[in-house]
Amino acid sequence: MIREGHDATVRFFHGTEVEHTPAFGKKTLFVVGIQPIHDIALNLTGVEHIYFGANMSFPNPGINDYNVWKPWEDMVLFFLRKGYLCTLDIDVKSVEGLADSGLTEENNFIPVISVKLPYAQLLGYNATIKIDDKDFAASNPGVWCHSLHDLKDRSKFTDWSKYTKDEIL
Repeated sequence: MIREGHDATVRFFHGTEVEHTPAFGKKTLFVVGIQPIHDIALNLTGVEHIYFGANMSFPNPGINDYNVWKPWEDMVLFFLRKGYLCTLDIDVKSVEGLADSGLTEENNFIPVISVKLPYAQLLGYNATIKIDDKDFAASNPGVWCHSLHDLKDRSKFTDWSKYTKDEIL
């Protein structure tokens, strides 16, 4: 992900969580990619929340790609079990793999499911977002449809400028 002030060497940064999740407003350590637990722990002074997969660094593995999922799960679970509120930012393509992990069983875990929807402003008032299943009656009890217009509630919106106040570590 190309982000102002962040180059390919950024591993950690501090900031206030600006996205409207249960961690909104909390002092946060943002972790880019897989990092050693010891290095993460060194940056936790005053931190209430850890955001893993920052800067779109989660690799979007296949469902059963154990070699990719395992280090992420181990890293996040370590801090969840220490009592930290932890987010993992993944692409919607990785939801089934996340469901197979043990992360979603933790009460202080926030899965952020990133759904890329370019040109949302141009889709018109009647655009509908459908939360579907992978096949007919495969894992969900049905489908949920939401008006895109209603989902774009101003109280849930985060302007890109809010992402520029972090402190690179």
